Amino acid sequence: MNTDKVDEKAVRELIENWARSVRERNMDGILASHARDIVMFDVPPPRVSRGIEAYRETWSLFYTSQAEPIAFDIQELDVVAGAKVAFAVALMQCAVKGRMGEREPLDFRLTVGLRKEDERWIVVHEHHSIPAT
Repeated sequence: MNTDKVDEKAVRELIENWARSVRERNMDGILASHARDIVMFDVPPPRVSRGIEAYRETWSLFYTSQAEPIAFDIQELDVVAGAKVAFAVALMQCAVKGRMGEREPLDFRLTVGLRKEDERWIVVHEHHSIPAT
């Protein structure tokens, strides 16, 4: 298997493990492969988070709006990886609490930028967005 394919597989597994950690409310797993200087663009305010502590804080808001059990499902995932940088784009779905407490699916898009440090992939940028209606 060529190096690009090995790296693509590693990035795919990293994102799948991260999504599973979100569903499990496993904060250590959510943060495990993120850079200390991560920048995230998000849907709800504050819209931009800089640094791992600010990133960590966004998950409290996420969990308060989520219906149980937590949905954070990858519908489609594409990865491109080079020797030192990679990016991934995904179509995903979570579920929010509706006005009456009902479960409402929410489709969103994810873009992730990564860099390789000491032979390990690290997320340096996340961008979450929802399609305009």
